[in-house]
Amino acid sequence: MSGRVEGKVAFITGAARGQGRSHAVRLAEEGADIIAVDLLEDIATAPYPLATKEDLDETVRQVEALGRRIVARQADVRVLAELQAAVDQGVAELGKLDIVVAQAGILTMGSNTPQAFLDVVQVNLLGVINACTAAAAHLGPGASIILTGSTAALLAGSVDITGAGGLGYAHSKRHVARFGHDLARVYAEQQIRVNVIHPTNVDTGMMDNDFMYHAFRPDLENPTREDMIPSLETKSPMGVPWLSPHDVSEAVLYFASDAARWVTGQQLKLDGGQLLPIGNAGVPA
Repeated sequence: MSGRVEGKVAFITGAARGQGRSHAVRLAEEGADIIAVDLLEDIATAPYPLATKEDLDETVRQVEALGRRIVARQADVRVLAELQAAVDQGVAELGKLDIVVAQAGILTMGSNTPQAFLDVVQVNLLGVINACTAAAAHLGPGASIILTGSTAALLAGSVDITGAGGLGYAHSKRHVARFGHDLARVYAEQQIRVNVIHPTNVDTGMMDNDFMYHAFRPDLENPTREDMIPSLETKSPMGVPWLSPHDVSEAVLYFASDAARWVTGQQLKLDGGQLLPIGNAGVPA
């Protein structure tokens, strides 16, 4: 099957690399045009480099190589006016909007300051709300909104492996889950669907950095990516250390396509069985 989102337009945040780029390319492969935004600057409390203009240019190149159109803009998901301008310009050029993928996210690490907590909440939660707000006026019946949560949202208690940033990450993703559920109720009568995908670890820059190596292998002085893998594998009943971005993109494609035209309010655990030992992990109260 091909062309599953033929003729549709997708707005994707965090599209310069990682999961966001993967989603843009996968949807373009299936016929969608893309509105892509990313911050293109570092955030001080995130001790790994964020995406650059060159990264976003590469997303543009890959989408255009598939014969699809793309409008790519620098925008901060924490600033509604910037997102609104990017979406409005994209719709003016591409004609409409059918799919929203609120993907942008960070994990602040190595600091227990309030700022580390606030930065991750502003990007991961406020950024999702802003993306949905910026898109709202352009959506009509048949549209699909897809939010990126995390298995951290479905775990009891808090995830604090990286200090205040880890607490903020779990907090923000729990509220993304609840937001997606309630937004689905609001949009149901308009035939607009809202679903949340909760991946386990994904092989992106958020995982592939020195801080995470040490977080998962504190017993080693200079752990490497390879050293981290056995520790990650033990957390998955299926023995998978992490997903590829493409794995998540396949779920995005399903929710974006007409195959899911009556699917809304779902919390999809894409976790290699990570949450199975916990029992009925679901949307937090």
